[in-house]
Amino acid sequence: MSKTEHAVEQFMLGLNCAQAVVAEFAEELGVDAESACRMACGFGGGMGRTGGTCGAVTGAIMVIGLAVCGPNPPAVDSKIRTYELVRSFLEEFRAEHQAVTCRELLGCDVGTPEGHAEAQRLGVFQTRCPTFVESAVEILEDMLDDII
Repeated sequence: MSKTEHAVEQFMLGLNCAQAVVAEFAEELGVDAESACRMACGFGGGMGRTGGTCGAVTGAIMVIGLAVCGPNPPAVDSKIRTYELVRSFLEEFRAEHQAVTCRELLGCDVGTPEGHAEAQRLGVFQTRCPTFVESAVEILEDMLDDII
């Protein structure tokens, strides 16, 4: 099973979008999957189900940080490289989906009770969100191929 397929499967089994993306890369980046899922839990639904930046996107940003950024404050070069890769990721994701926020991607404001109910009624969590998880993992695999 590919990383993409596994991440989507894990999302469909109950991980949120951020967790599914981070967990897929965690072990090879030195973080156990359980810790990665705990760390990423609050980022689902556009950061705490506010409709902000998509969890698949924030999960991908966490993966980029784990893969590139050095642990010490003087690691300026790795911080700059991390920011470059984050911008590149955002550009590619936005080019593919025309947005990076849940609100725009889903066409419902999941940050409100009415918008969340509408998203559930339309089934977007089962139909659209897996596409965003898949896309985030694919972009990361291409982007980080030489790094991890």
